[in-house]
Amino acid sequence: AMPVDVFKRLIPSAWSKMPFFQQFDNLEGIPVINLHLWFDRKLKNVDALCFSRSPLLSVYADMSTCCKEYEDAERSMLELVFAPCSSLAGSEVNWIAKTDDEIVEATMKELERLFPTDIGPHLPDGAKLRKSKVVKVPRSVYAANPGRNKYRPSQETPIRNLTLAGCWTSQKFLGSMEGAILAGKLAAEVICSRASGQPSQGIKEVDPL
Repeated sequence: AMPVDVFKRLIPSAWSKMPFFQQFDNLEGIPVINLHLWFDRKLKNVDALCFSRSPLLSVYADMSTCCKEYEDAERSMLELVFAPCSSLAGSEVNWIAKTDDEIVEATMKELERLFPTDIGPHLPDGAKLRKSKVVKVPRSVYAANPGRNKYRPSQETPIRNLTLAGCWTSQKFLGSMEGAILAGKLAAEVICSRASGQPSQGIKEVDPL
């Protein structure tokens, strides 16, 4: 269970000529930026992960409300996914090359639109950013470009003692936590079936490269 870019570097040369493993060359991780923002007061929010209408911020959540570890009735702590952030994922700006300050500044501009009654210079008593943390992941989930899905491999492989997991393997979700969990469940089923001598899901047919 590891990202596809890491796994490709670990494939033994003897396996690299096998079509099952050659198809991995068509899968590539995209950059993603995560932000953690601490505010001096509580923002109006919901107890849920929110999908954003912003072109820069795909999802976000107020962890002070959603997560017991960050619970705070007085001040908000937002976690946000800043994506797309490179041309590989469809962005016109290479945000992964920008400084942390530039990324935070752009994020705050977007938050003025998402929280118009809480954040912004037009508010004399608006919420102020106390501190921030930017985490850049150069290779994150695989790029779900058109035509990529056929190259996602089954959890079962031609190597009997090798079973794959990870959200980039073949399952109904895209690259996500949900996809990673389902892929792990399917990998466990392969292992259990083999151990008990039962038929397994089989190896997904490889499309001609």
